Amino acid sequence: MDGDQSGDVENENLRERDDSGPMRFLALFLMCLLGFGSYFCYDNPGAIQENFTEDMGLSTTEFTLLYAVYAWPNVILCFIGGFLIDRVFGIQFGTVLYAFIVVIGQLVFAAGAYSDSFGLMLVGRFIFGIGGESLAVAQNNYAVVWFMGKELNTVFGLQLSFARVGSTVNLVVLGPLYNWVEQFYHGHTCLGVTLFIATGTCLMSLLAAILLGLLRNKKDTSARDNPNNEVARLTDIKDFNVTFWLICLICVVYYVAIFPLIALGKVFFERKFDMTENDASWANSVLYITSAAFSPVSGYLVDKTGRNVFWVSISIFFTIIGHAMLAFTLVSPYFTMSLIGIAYSMLAGSLWPLVAYIIPQYQLGTAYGVAQAIQNLGLGVITMLTGMIVDNWGYFMLELFFLFCLFLSLLTAIVIWLYDASHNGTLNMNNEQRQEFDKMKQAAEEADKEKLLSVNAGGEGSSQDVLQPQTDFQIRNRYLSRIGANLPSHLAPFKGIAYRTLR
Repeated sequence: MDGDQSGDVENENLRERDDSGPMRFLALFLMCLLGFGSYFCYDNPGAIQENFTEDMGLSTTEFTLLYAVYAWPNVILCFIGGFLIDRVFGIQFGTVLYAFIVVIGQLVFAAGAYSDSFGLMLVGRFIFGIGGESLAVAQNNYAVVWFMGKELNTVFGLQLSFARVGSTVNLVVLGPLYNWVEQFYHGHTCLGVTLFIATGTCLMSLLAAILLGLLRNKKDTSARDNPNNEVARLTDIKDFNVTFWLICLICVVYYVAIFPLIALGKVFFERKFDMTENDASWANSVLYITSAAFSPVSGYLVDKTGRNVFWVSISIFFTIIGHAMLAFTLVSPYFTMSLIGIAYSMLAGSLWPLVAYIIPQYQLGTAYGVAQAIQNLGLGVITMLTGMIVDNWGYFMLELFFLFCLFLSLLTAIVIWLYDASHNGTLNMNNEQRQEFDKMKQAAEEADKEKLLSVNAGGEGSSQDVLQPQTDFQIRNRYLSRIGANLPSHLAPFKGIAYRTLR
């Protein structure tokens, strides 16, 4: 599918929704809270890495398993989670369910530490991962449902910002919290109690999911409903165009230079830069602090300028510079991590909205699920690989590996840029061009619809009029065919209608 296909369904949904400012911004606040708990608890191991390894007797490779096992279930389940939102649960129930699974996973993880059972901790992270990534899919879906055509890039930036606030608070607070708990408990028991307390943030996100579902119930119908009765099918995946799969590749090879860096960065800073444990924790958190602060700005900038692919490429370039400084210089990690944080926030604010420009809204849950499933496959494999690299060759080789991944992501972004330019260039349009493009699409569709309605009202017309599209669904498919888009195979019965010319 091409990037100009999603506007038709989305514009119709936008017309049906209540655009009242207070309700939209309340929804935005609750959407931001959705990810706070899972992001806070995701980096619990990285915040107190030495306490984990000492209290549980873990090697670096075993420690990175706590991140890898989070990613593994989402190779399949994250994709299924998105599909279930589209087709089975709907966005309200699905979001609450996934937030509840996050709470259960964190509780099991904490229980494993409390009982000195590394295996139970892995089970907890596995369960936590099932809910966490699917919850992120639901969060993205909510953003598109409420804000498509209305500051979508800014909203993605704000969501990332609030998620990074959760990660930053974790990196800054969890160490002192552990030290306070250590006054009453010791060893693995202290670790378990600390993780139990951290579960409170997941409960807050669960409450936000419930309130957001109630707000949407009050406002309109379930996300499963759409005016054209279009439904997501698993077989639709084969019709996602090449740009979508290239975006997925960037999701893997770029993010592996971010999350494993946070997981292993604290000890790296202590060893290379001779930093104290507290200073290393702060340096490690700078990436999240700067990304949290800059994400709303980057999202607003992309909303006002457009040029998403350009900003993706620039973001990757500056991330390469930051990692090169970490590898080859002694420049303060506070500066380099700030640079990477700003670049990371710009990438997230410009990359993820591209999916909404490529994929129709009724398939967005599936599409975001596929993207995050592929991302988790890469993170699951590469996170374990990074632990092995550190154990066997050290942190310098780890940085070289990160640089290799980043150069691959930059090459992929350039390929997207060139491919998009050769196919109408819709993804890298500036803001004015995109608005004009969307208006032209909507005007063409409305003109087609009015012509058909006038024919039906007059009760006249040749036999060919009967063969003209009669529903919004058929009109949309004919329009997509006229602009050269490939229709999915399951729409084959409509192709005869779609390709008939206007009279």
